[in-house]
Amino acid sequence: MDQVLYVRFQGTVRHPRGHFPGVFVLANELAARGKLTEDQHRFWRSNNDWYDSNYTNPTDVDPDVYNPEVHPGAVAWFKSSAVDLIKRVDGYLGLLAAHGVECCRLESSNPGRIIYEDENQIVVAPPGEPGGVRPE
Repeated sequence: MDQVLYVRFQGTVRHPRGHFPGVFVLANELAARGKLTEDQHRFWRSNNDWYDSNYTNPTDVDPDVYNPEVHPGAVAWFKSSAVDLIKRVDGYLGLLAAHGVECCRLESSNPGRIIYEDENQIVVAPPGEPGGVRPE
């Protein structure tokens, strides 16, 4: 039996809270700071809306899933079977690269203790590292 493989896209610089933020957080921060061009903002908004419509936001199911006092360092990983969700990440990677934000792709069959799971993703409390898996 094959092990399930999980995929995560994250920045290479620790967030002030200690973890390596995912690409959605990084793009959202650029948008919030008004750093996106008009075209980039249109891409960001339409793709965030697409993700909101096509997969569950874990905080809608468990409002504390990312609460740093309840689950310090909790991060989300795609299931490798969520191909449609994963392939859209390329646009976010391009947007981030245009702003000099480096990202990496991680793959793991055991990224941490699962605290949330649905058909497309898991949220884990990572082993060891407070806040994320260290990029290679």
